[in-house]
Amino acid sequence: MENQPLVSVIMPCYNTEKYITQSIQSVLNQTYTNWELIITDGPSLDETATIVKTYCEQDPRICLITPTKRNGIADARHRSIQNAKGDFLAFLDSDDIWVSDKLEKQVAFMQSKGYAFTYGNYEIINAEGIATGKTVCNGGVVDYDKYLRNTIIGCGSVMLDKNKIGPILQPAKDVNDDMALWCSILRTSIKAYPMDELLYQYRIRNDGASSHRMEMIRSVWKVYRKQEKLSLSKSIICFVGYAFNAIKKRLLK
Repeated sequence: MENQPLVSVIMPCYNTEKYITQSIQSVLNQTYTNWELIITDGPSLDETATIVKTYCEQDPRICLITPTKRNGIADARHRSIQNAKGDFLAFLDSDDIWVSDKLEKQVAFMQSKGYAFTYGNYEIINAEGIATGKTVCNGGVVDYDKYLRNTIIGCGSVMLDKNKIGPILQPAKDVNDDMALWCSILRTSIKAYPMDELLYQYRIRNDGASSHRMEMIRSVWKVYRKQEKLSLSKSIICFVGYAFNAIKKRLLK
């Protein structure tokens, strides 16, 4: 394809040696080829960085950033964003997997519609990469108020037009980093537009599932109160909506 805009793929990682090979390979397998993959490590305590370095040696489009100390996933993602050179930003966690034509279809969709923010559908897989039979479909056009009550946007399906979005600020620490980032963009009256396409596989891991859910609940509440500075009453209303939609998302295909 000619005149392909550069897409910067943003991938934070931490201790994902079991999965990151599949994630990186899903970027390498893209039918769209004008991309750069910017991976910021935790730094990890396992062999994650070693695996990434091997890929960096094989493909100059892949870059590894390794901070000297761990500051969390939000900081890692922000470091990748700050080093991005592309016109478009796409996001992939280091244990998820893109479908092979994700970038090709989404760039064409964004260019044809002139949208700044798009997202799509995703399939849920288990820790071993086996499909669970559940697919989370997009929730239509999402504005700021809608998103506060329904965090339907899957990180791995998101693409942003950096020129239309403007500067992307780092979310507050100790909050749900995906949610905080999308809120900071949607708050500016930009809307997220859906693609009716399956764009990636989202991996549900078994390690510490109960504690992870509790931390997720706390971090969502912190987005409402700490970053978005919502009143207590509005935070409660939004959280009830969030909880209802989170349960529905887990139960339905």
